[in-house]
Amino acid sequence: MRESLTATADLVRFALRRDRVKLPIWVGAIGLGMLYAVSVLPTVYKTPEERQVRARLMDSPSATMMSGPGYGLDDYTLGAMITNEMVLWLAVPAAMMSVFLVVRHTRAEEETGRAELIRSAVVGRHAAPVAALIVALIANAGIAVLTTLAMLSGDLAVTDSVAVGIGIGLTGLVFAGVATVTAQLTEHARAASSMAMAVVGGAFLLRAIGDAAEPGGSLVSWLSPLAWIQQMRPFVELRWWPMLLSVAVTGLTVGGAYALSGRRDVGAGLVPPRLGRADAAPSLSTPFALAFRQQRVALVGWSIGLFIFAVATGSLSGSVTEAAAESPEMTKIFAANGQEPTDGFFARMALFFALMIAAFAITSVLRLRSEERTGHAEAVLATAVSRRRWISSWLGFTTAASAFLLLVSGLGVGLGAVSGGSGAGVIGEVLLATIAYLPPVVVVIGLTAALFGLRPGVAVWAWLLIVYAFFFGMFGALLELPDVVADLSPFNHLTVMPLDRIEALPLILLAAIAAALLMIGRTTFERRDLDVP
Repeated sequence: MRESLTATADLVRFALRRDRVKLPIWVGAIGLGMLYAVSVLPTVYKTPEERQVRARLMDSPSATMMSGPGYGLDDYTLGAMITNEMVLWLAVPAAMMSVFLVVRHTRAEEETGRAELIRSAVVGRHAAPVAALIVALIANAGIAVLTTLAMLSGDLAVTDSVAVGIGIGLTGLVFAGVATVTAQLTEHARAASSMAMAVVGGAFLLRAIGDAAEPGGSLVSWLSPLAWIQQMRPFVELRWWPMLLSVAVTGLTVGGAYALSGRRDVGAGLVPPRLGRADAAPSLSTPFALAFRQQRVALVGWSIGLFIFAVATGSLSGSVTEAAAESPEMTKIFAANGQEPTDGFFARMALFFALMIAAFAITSVLRLRSEERTGHAEAVLATAVSRRRWISSWLGFTTAASAFLLLVSGLGVGLGAVSGGSGAGVIGEVLLATIAYLPPVVVVIGLTAALFGLRPGVAVWAWLLIVYAFFFGMFGALLELPDVVADLSPFNHLTVMPLDRIEALPLILLAAIAAALLMIGRTTFERRDLDVP
């Protein structure tokens, strides 16, 4: 055992060095998310009466599926509100961070051959996975500390705040253990990440079904690690023992991964890869078809997830309208542009889903960087495929996929609104309002492509535009910021309904900007060397 962990400390320092930018961003973003909730919610819901209006909104099957079991709705304090509505949406990013971190430092290292090079030195067999888990522990400990401090800044109860922080950190560790197991099963980092993320999605679905089945959650809820932190009932009736489930599952998955890793060779997976065809199918004869083939699983997953979320969100339209009528602050949010609260709600939802789909678009374009770094792009360009055709096909697929996801989201919100009591005509209105966001989404695609063409390493900075657009687009009216601040976002020029209030000029200008950025990306990529950092 001791020999198998040789040089673990060195690998921990190496991993922290490599992730010295990524980890602080992940940890800081989750901590800021909690700080934002603690700072803004008391501003929106100033009185107990306004919080009870919000409690009535959350007391529905759709809201329960998207938030939590609803403890404390009878006396909806700020702490209960944060636990019921925010904790889940901070635990999921912590889980995602842990999955990507562990796979990056285990299976990805083996896939690229770096693990074999490192193992040729005095390094133990299990040093790499243990080092990855230690780094995940450090990152989740940072999340626990920052979220706890954020809650304490709002004068919330110390014990309950600490429990929430530790619970979020332990949830991340549970999925770090899951990723350690999936990294033993397959030869490819992408497959290992996909399997672990499928477990995250399954956990969310189990929690949603279980929480909606019975008040306070049912037996099905307890099958999901994402439910355990809310089942601790902080700020309502705190109980610590559900935390032991996270500790136990983490121990079981880590122990299982340790046992599995001793049964395979370095670089190999326990599940043998499926042999492909000797010749590629005719459907893969074009770069566009290849881009679709490589991203079809992600596209299907995003489509299903967005549709389910959109239907659940749309079904809340009636309740949100009633709540806005009783809360001046909610009216300020949903009627910011002189709209009716219902129209304002649908406009906000269209903006929200457009931002989500823009995030998908960025991840899709950033796959170009991965293709270039792994040498796959060079193999494709060695054939009768020009650089212009390759990148144009990839960006074309991303644009088409984004349009499809907008269609799916708008349809889901419309169907959900109809199930909540709205007329059938709302489906077409919401659908068109959501599709109208295609030009700003393509602006994001073009910006990412332009950065990638100039220098692949800086393409990740396109995420800043999403963060900026989300913050000022969703909450700019509440904060009463100058219009010029919000207008810098390409998404801010369409957040109005009904449809006859959307002007054509912003759409035309955004389409022109998007085309210019796409042209810059294609031209700069054609003129630089491959595999530039």
